[in-house]
Amino acid sequence: MSKTCFHCGLDVPENIDLPIVYEGSEQPACCAGCQSVAQSIIDAGLGNYYKQRTADAVQAALPPEEILNQLKLYDLPEVQADFVETGSDGYREAVLMLGGITCAACTWLIEQQLLRMQGVVRVDLNYSTQRVRVVWDDSLIRLSDILLKIRNTGYTAEPYDAQKVEQQAQKLRKQSLIRLAVAGLAMMQTMMFAIPTYLYGNEIEPQYLAMLHWGAFLMVLPVMFYSAVPFYQGAWRDLKNRRTGMDTPVALAIVLAFVAGVYALFTNAGQGMYFESVAMFVFFLLGGRFMEQVARRKAGDAAERLVKLVPAFCRRLPDYPASEAAVEAAVVQLGEGDVVLVRAGEVIPVDGTVLSGESEVDEAMLTGESLPVFKEAGSTVAAGTLNAASPLIVRADTVGGSTRLAHIVKLLDRALSQKPRIAEMADKYAAAFVLGLLLMAVPVFIGWTVYADAQSALWITVALLVITCPCALSLATPTALAASTGTLASEGVLVGGSRSLETLADIQDVVFDKTGTLTKGNLALVDTALFGVYDKHAMLAVAKALEEQSEHPVARAFMRAEISDGHVVEVKRRVNRVGHGIQATLVLNGYEQVWAIGTEAFVAEIAGERPSENLLHHNGSVVYLGNSLGFQAAFLLADEVKEHIPAMLADLKRQGLKLHILSGDREQTVRALAEQLGLDGVRAQAAPEDKLAYVETLQRQSRKVLMVGDGINDAPVLAQADVSVAVAGGADVARDGADVVLLNDDMRVLPVMLDQAKRTRKIIHQNLIWASAYNFIAVPLAVFGYVTPWLAALGMSLSSLLVTGNALRLLKRKS
Repeated sequence: MSKTCFHCGLDVPENIDLPIVYEGSEQPACCAGCQSVAQSIIDAGLGNYYKQRTADAVQAALPPEEILNQLKLYDLPEVQADFVETGSDGYREAVLMLGGITCAACTWLIEQQLLRMQGVVRVDLNYSTQRVRVVWDDSLIRLSDILLKIRNTGYTAEPYDAQKVEQQAQKLRKQSLIRLAVAGLAMMQTMMFAIPTYLYGNEIEPQYLAMLHWGAFLMVLPVMFYSAVPFYQGAWRDLKNRRTGMDTPVALAIVLAFVAGVYALFTNAGQGMYFESVAMFVFFLLGGRFMEQVARRKAGDAAERLVKLVPAFCRRLPDYPASEAAVEAAVVQLGEGDVVLVRAGEVIPVDGTVLSGESEVDEAMLTGESLPVFKEAGSTVAAGTLNAASPLIVRADTVGGSTRLAHIVKLLDRALSQKPRIAEMADKYAAAFVLGLLLMAVPVFIGWTVYADAQSALWITVALLVITCPCALSLATPTALAASTGTLASEGVLVGGSRSLETLADIQDVVFDKTGTLTKGNLALVDTALFGVYDKHAMLAVAKALEEQSEHPVARAFMRAEISDGHVVEVKRRVNRVGHGIQATLVLNGYEQVWAIGTEAFVAEIAGERPSENLLHHNGSVVYLGNSLGFQAAFLLADEVKEHIPAMLADLKRQGLKLHILSGDREQTVRALAEQLGLDGVRAQAAPEDKLAYVETLQRQSRKVLMVGDGINDAPVLAQADVSVAVAGGADVARDGADVVLLNDDMRVLPVMLDQAKRTRKIIHQNLIWASAYNFIAVPLAVFGYVTPWLAALGMSLSSLLVTGNALRLLKRKS
């Protein structure tokens, strides 16, 4: 027998055991969030809430002060610990799941209501997933105030829980299908009563004609008082908030048609009651809305799949390493330093370090990389990735909202909640259009009443209200953005900056940093020049001994170099002069001498004048080695170009873009790389301010600039560029300040990203043109009486589905 959650009433999954202690007994909870909230209610001395709720199960019937007391529990620190983050600026941030949203206009309404509240800093509302990320100043406003505002606006909001969202979505889908089925059955039944009146109306005797009309009336009642309820709810919300939304003309049309039919029925005015038209256009409207919901969820599925990656429960090892005994624990309750066991086939719940075990981890959902990555002790793993082969014991380094996956979800939410300027204009136009439509309906009704009769005027007015509802206009942009952002996320590209996708379509110049972006960032020894009696392997052994305690890229290059055995070097004293080199007393082959490695000037202090060598004519960095007897060797170190860079640059060239390189490396090295790769602009030996000036110069020429970088010194220029891209493995400050983040090291996604941005803009324009053209054509047709109400409903639904279906083409990558 299934159990229901003591707090929310939803079913409790069989494998979950999260007790709520209430009046000395344990009650079941469906998730850690419900457990935490319920226990906080009880611990705060408000346990009577549950007794009152049991007596009156309808939540809306609770007195306002009881609702407010319930919402205030979300202000408790112990309750907020599970879902509220506090940023470095002191602002608090939470992700809330919304209920009651029926169309794109609902998201606009919630967003505007929240932004008007003092203390609310930012609202990122994702229409596709019906989540809202709210940032607020807790000294000016409380979370309970925000939740109450959403409730008073006519919607519901509670802390985001992936399991609850899925249950809520299934419940909504089931309810929508039932409403649609009821409307469909009623439509067929009313048509059975209406068809004889169409065909033989003048021949049917009055008593039988009345029976047919009353039968149609009875059959349409379930449509009016059940199937059409969402339209009434939406219209009532709009009325309470003093605005006109998409549901307002639809609800008005349904009610007017029904009332007119009832009036005709009771006064026996005319043969046609048109109850079948009411049932028919409600059916078409619900069908279109249901298909739109399916399409919207498909478009926003990338973000939702990422959120669901992290499991709700894990196996924690509380006594590791003394014991590997595992206990089940909620992931939200894990802290940094906790140790978890991840079995083969399970999802890793935290960002952490592997302490024990060897396995392969599938990181495709985060990076787009299809091949699994080998992991062993010391390797880092990310939350949301799949352990594919064998068990791993992992120490949690980052948990909850600080994980890499959480950061990715934030970027996706931000991208999906932001609209291009053209979309904002469309939304404003849609709101004004609805108001204008309602005002236009009045003279249309009066004119047709004078020209024909009141019955004809009514049906023409109803058709006008329905067919011209600008749902397609409001759907044109959010569905396209959701589909495109999801497709790019599956390729390992996160577009998170404000209006970035719109600006990417206008890019004319792409500026690259060199090290770590075009090149691997790993120096390698490519050549050696010898000046003394020592051989190459002996000099490499000395260089390794001098550099072994350094983490400098130059030192790592020497440590990777291979040498033959037999050279034993003993280090007695070592002095590191930052930016110049390292000096030490070494014992080599039994002789003790002072050696130095580093720049020419630094080594010359003990070795004298440098002999001539030909390494200076190569492209790379030269490191010198010498002792008191003179310069002994010179090493040429060079960075390697990443494998896929030439092909990626060629694709960008084919798109007509100008390519530039900025680097702090020496002039000869950078120019040689630019020539090798066929780049158009070069700036070498560039400090951060020089890079910034270079991009500003391009922008003064009215060029749209995309900057790609990875280092801390790239942060200023990334912020200045029209769109900035941070590559995988870059510094945190670069990733946090970038508009776009690449999750893997394959730069071939850059041309794909730019092409997708152009496709997105093209499809948004197509959708807006179609939606505008549809309304432009539909209005005169409806005004002049060429459209019946059911045909109007069909046209409105098809127009919405057309723009949604067109947007879904973005889910398929262009070949």
